[in-house]
Amino acid sequence: MAELFAGLSTSHVPAIGAALDNGKAGEPYWQKVFSGYEFAKQWITRARPDVVILVYNDHASAFSLEMIPTFALGCAAEFAVADEGWGPRPVPAVQGHPQLAAHLAQSLILDEFDLTIVNKMDVDHGLTVPLSLVYGQPAAWPCKVIPLAVNVVQYPAPTGHRCYMLGKAIARAVASYREPLRVMVWGTGGMSHQLQGPRAGLINQAFDQRFMDLLVNDPQQAAEIKHLEYLRESGSEGIELVMWLVMRGALTERVREVRRFYHVPASNTAVGHLILENT
Repeated sequence: MAELFAGLSTSHVPAIGAALDNGKAGEPYWQKVFSGYEFAKQWITRARPDVVILVYNDHASAFSLEMIPTFALGCAAEFAVADEGWGPRPVPAVQGHPQLAAHLAQSLILDEFDLTIVNKMDVDHGLTVPLSLVYGQPAAWPCKVIPLAVNVVQYPAPTGHRCYMLGKAIARAVASYREPLRVMVWGTGGMSHQLQGPRAGLINQAFDQRFMDLLVNDPQQAAEIKHLEYLRESGSEGIELVMWLVMRGALTERVREVRRFYHVPASNTAVGHLILENT
């Protein structure tokens, strides 16, 4: 049977990918960010997941304001890297796991989560930057990836509680899959940041640290944070943190925190990162 053994969360700031792709990772400004992921690079070589279910949000690459699914599951065998206006990132194409993805689709929909099944889509920095932070710059990604895109762009976004319960349904689905796979769930996005308006540049370190504390130790309370609290305390883009709750919901009630990293700023965003193992 498949085993869901750990979760990982990280910000997915596009400038991080640009710094890495353009050879700037060693510069003093960026070195502070990338050094925070050295532990993850070592940990992942030992953990060796076969498949990562990667929860992210699309940035008008696969979807647009004409069509915005709340939850979209990538079921293809391969996902091309999106051109976000300046050419695709120079990273490998993402290899999917259609068999597990199909099983997830069946299990989750029968569990009353009405997913959109996507058999062809390009993936943007929301998915590729986390892979780069953890795996570096390989010729091919060492694991299969199942993209799970969550709408956090167009109101109304799903609630934190709904995302948390989706994580629990994912855990049930993985546990019922018969192939012996090692599976992780990654939740990406955040942390506090606002890209426009009078509060552009907002970062709330106190909120970010409290959110990570709750996510580890009291995820049900984290799941009850309302949309307006995210907006008020963490900026208009802070709502991306609901995607971390999908990851946390997929894990056991109690987890072992093996890594926490927090840094401000990276571009105009607070960078947060956790690795949590099931106990």
